[in-house]
Amino acid sequence: MLVITRRDGEEVVIGDPRNPMGVIRIANIKGDRVRVAFDFPKHVQVHRREVADQIASEKPDIIGRIG
Repeated sequence: MLVITRRDGEEVVIGDPRNPMGVIRIANIKGDRVRVAFDFPKHVQVHRREVADQIASEKPDIIGRIG
């Protein structure tokens, strides 16, 4: 895991800097709350951990039936 320090308005570039996959920006810091903005293509899914865990625990969809 990479841990870095960023200030309000600073960014982290994901992927090739000449053609990044996405950008993460510190949108706002107020007290102990940090707002983070994600700029990724629509095909890249971005979820909060609790939502990702819920999606991962769901049963897979049944696409077809045999018989």
